[in-house]
Amino acid sequence: MSSNPLKRLETFGQSVWLDYIRRDLITSGKLRRLIEEDGLRGMTSNPAIFEKAIVESRDYDTDIRRLAAEGKGAEAIYEAVSQRDVQTAADEFRSLYDTTDGRDGYVSLEVNPHLAHDTEATLAEARRLGRALDRPNVFIKVPATAEGLPAIQQLISEGININVTLLFGLPRYRQVAEAYIAGLERRAAQGEPVKRVASVASFFVSRIDALIDPLLEQAVSRGGRDAEVAGKLQGQVAIACAKVACQIFKEIFGTDRFRKLADRGARVQRLLWASTSTKNPNYSDVKYVEALIGPDTINTVPLETLEAYRDHGDPQPRLEQDIEEARRSLEQLPQLGISIDKVTQQLEDQGVEKFNQPFDKLMKTLEETAPRVLTGR
Repeated sequence: MSSNPLKRLETFGQSVWLDYIRRDLITSGKLRRLIEEDGLRGMTSNPAIFEKAIVESRDYDTDIRRLAAEGKGAEAIYEAVSQRDVQTAADEFRSLYDTTDGRDGYVSLEVNPHLAHDTEATLAEARRLGRALDRPNVFIKVPATAEGLPAIQQLISEGININVTLLFGLPRYRQVAEAYIAGLERRAAQGEPVKRVASVASFFVSRIDALIDPLLEQAVSRGGRDAEVAGKLQGQVAIACAKVACQIFKEIFGTDRFRKLADRGARVQRLLWASTSTKNPNYSDVKYVEALIGPDTINTVPLETLEAYRDHGDPQPRLEQDIEEARRSLEQLPQLGISIDKVTQQLEDQGVEKFNQPFDKLMKTLEETAPRVLTGR
């Protein structure tokens, strides 16, 4: 067995993906080394990642200069450079995609975050991005908003691979899985193959604790009989949610309904743990990797977390341990005046805005810098 903790994750049925993309990561050969030496099996991106990559490097100046000379605006420039990165990264992962029969080897690109509450515009954008990328091993990321759900179902029925993003709540996760299965059923009813259609449900983890922990701290400071309960729940709610989500996954994809699709070659919609960097410095920097190791799952980590786990990770199949304790943790929140459903809806609303802001910042930056790059100043 490999001594590299990242590679050992595979023995427990979990894939590690990188929540990061940047042109020099690919051109320098570092991405290839991560695949070969660390067992990296996929890559995700979002508007914030691309904003940071484009603004903080000169890797994109040649493309920006050429596109600006062609009269392209900021959004067209962003689309061109982001699509090129995703295509190049997907080509790096293509052999892995082929050897795993489409289980791994994917790279994700998100629809314009401003479309999160517009079903029809999301559909049009996802279709257009899928055609432009023209790779079998890409995911189009669609947010798990109420308006995103019908788009997810329709896109799956059309055979477009979907990474369902900005997923926080357990009731919403059930709806996401339902949309996926309904989309496959519609596709099968049309006589289309379902074997090569892939989807992941990206459950955002650490942000739950980041929002709930201060509420629990308030309960602790008030004292009384609830203080001890609140203290024990600090730093535990996000992991509890993920563990219960795993049980929901087993329930949904273990039904006769899905088995009929599986008999035709359909794959499960794997759970992907996102937002797994540790926000609280008092917690372990690999907290949200260690606790969530289990079969049919993916953990997409930023580069710093990947390097930390390589250094001191201790892989063990912990995801399905202490399930009843996880359920009790969630059941105790109402007595502390905390509604997990309200918290996760708040996180969804904030998540959409957190992607809108860097997207808008990047558009403004490109509008201002394209003329400078064009003239060489």
